[in-house]
Amino acid sequence: MISRIARKEFLELTRDGRYRILAGVVLVLSLLSLAVGWNNYSSLSKQHETAQAATRTQWLAQDKKNPHSAAHYGMYAFKPKSQLAMVDTGIDPYVGVAVWMEAHKQNDFKFRPAQDRTAVQRFGEMTGAEVLQVLLPLFVVLMTFSAFTAEREQGTLRQLMSLGVSPRMLALGKAAGVALALAIVLVPATVLGVVAFMWTTESGLLAGDAGRVAWMIAVYLVYFATLIAIGLAVSAATRSSRVSLLVLLAFWFANSLLATRAAADLAGALHPTPSAVQFQRALEEDLSDQQAVAQRLEVRRAALFKEHNVDHVDALPIAFSGISLQEGEEHANEVFDEHFGRLFNLYEQQNRVLQAAGMAAPMLAVRSLSMGLAGTDFNQHRDFVAAAENYRRDIQRVLNADIAANQKKGQVYLADRSLWEQVPEFEYTAPPTQWVLGNYITSLIVLIAWFAASAFVLFRSTARLQVD
Repeated sequence: MISRIARKEFLELTRDGRYRILAGVVLVLSLLSLAVGWNNYSSLSKQHETAQAATRTQWLAQDKKNPHSAAHYGMYAFKPKSQLAMVDTGIDPYVGVAVWMEAHKQNDFKFRPAQDRTAVQRFGEMTGAEVLQVLLPLFVVLMTFSAFTAEREQGTLRQLMSLGVSPRMLALGKAAGVALALAIVLVPATVLGVVAFMWTTESGLLAGDAGRVAWMIAVYLVYFATLIAIGLAVSAATRSSRVSLLVLLAFWFANSLLATRAAADLAGALHPTPSAVQFQRALEEDLSDQQAVAQRLEVRRAALFKEHNVDHVDALPIAFSGISLQEGEEHANEVFDEHFGRLFNLYEQQNRVLQAAGMAAPMLAVRSLSMGLAGTDFNQHRDFVAAAENYRRDIQRVLNADIAANQKKGQVYLADRSLWEQVPEFEYTAPPTQWVLGNYITSLIVLIAWFAASAFVLFRSTARLQVD
């Protein structure tokens, strides 16, 4: 019986000219957004790889110079693109794609794609995630709002109930029919998306981690199942199609459009971050604390004197200038860790607020999980920032250690390519899927709770279904 109800619901939907028009529009937009995402990913990924190779070549091609001059010469680290960014760009357009690594400084990221777009371009850009999170839920609303009310208004609901069809069977059958109609739009785009991901698995950031794709598909399937259940529940609980449509449109507007801004404002109010000027001022104030550096140097000097049984830096078998430079770096590193750590922790606290806000709007839970699985969220950006900063610090240790080992008093010391080659190439590996799910366990639980609650409400509404 469930299959018959599903078939009837599916045929009624697909034979409706309005459905065909809407399905065609949504399918075209889905495919276009995927094509644009693929083009952007391919172009930017190639640019980043070329730029990373160029900065490495530039580093190795330096003339002979003092290692500390090379430390200030520096190099770029370019953030590799995630294949799933073709679906969900997340925060990538707003946080920059490269960082300049040099001595004494932990620089901010540069080259934010959003800065190169006009307001019209930013407004008109439609990503795959926006289609999935905004347009498809509206499509579900339009498919479900009259599922029960139309039957009641046409008098066919009484006939169904008189045949002994249980409310649970009716709910499951209609849900299956709507799901099949939705699959006409989802399946082609999903297949093309999976093919595009598999095409790039050998060289992309998420190479060998197909689990992210599987989890992303699962997240959106649960989300759409939740929306179908909500739509059918409202249709079963209301007396007319007009009222059902108004209620569901209000839910769609609040869930898909209002919730993101409201939750972001709430997170910012609960965990405010300093302005760029305030942050930089506090950072520079602590960096300029020469007393802290002097204390570090005194402790290190005393340890070296004791180790080598000498009482003057000139008697040391190493150049104290290299030690001094490295101690200055270590002091700066502690300051960077404190200030950037505090700032990044505030962002993570805001992110936790956004996840918790998913209890009020399921789209917030889906949005968090989608960005996390795509590798375009703040957590993975922070992971890359940490990897680039650790690499910068390793460069300084290599160069300062070389100064300590080879600098002679009263002589000009110049290093050559053999030293530059001791600095390994920068490589970044994306965290595994388990790491992502661990960061978004709250969103995962919230989404499952929404699905369970919507199914319960659907069965409860159909159990109380009135035929008149």
